[in-house]
Amino acid sequence: MDEDLTDKPDDKLEDKPDTNLDHEFSDDPARVDRDAVWTFLSTHAYWGLWRTREIVDGQIDGAWRVVGAYTPAGEMVGFARAVSDGVSLAYVADVFVDPAHRGQGLSVGLLRTLIDEGPGAHFRWMLHTADAHGLYAKFGFAPPDGRYLERPAMSNLGAGSLTAGSDPAS
Repeated sequence: MDEDLTDKPDDKLEDKPDTNLDHEFSDDPARVDRDAVWTFLSTHAYWGLWRTREIVDGQIDGAWRVVGAYTPAGEMVGFARAVSDGVSLAYVADVFVDPAHRGQGLSVGLLRTLIDEGPGAHFRWMLHTADAHGLYAKFGFAPPDGRYLERPAMSNLGAGSLTAGSDPAS
């Protein structure tokens, strides 16, 4: 789901306490730069290249929570969104940091704001990703146990571009 966002594979959360002090993390949906989200997802994100602009806008509109990382000048340089029932579970999607702003702990700040500092801090969180496992492990993510089942997106099975287990909706 997410581009390689880790600064170093073994970074710990506490290793970067002051690296993003110049950036602000906001969960105000009105601040989201939809053009920046669309540009990144449609050009850099292996997990999002299939989406149209209308789909991306709809996913932002339908998100339970969105978080942006902003420079002091107000430019959005990172993004994350979540879908949730608002009670007990949530799904992380579309986490990215603009390549020019990586290495500053912004992915950690995005996830900390999205997961730990919001109303879903006590939820069960899920995600799909082909990379950045070290980053997500910092927030308690691990491979699922034997009780977790998943149904792949049926509209994409047999389409030739996806295999069972991949999820273009993330």
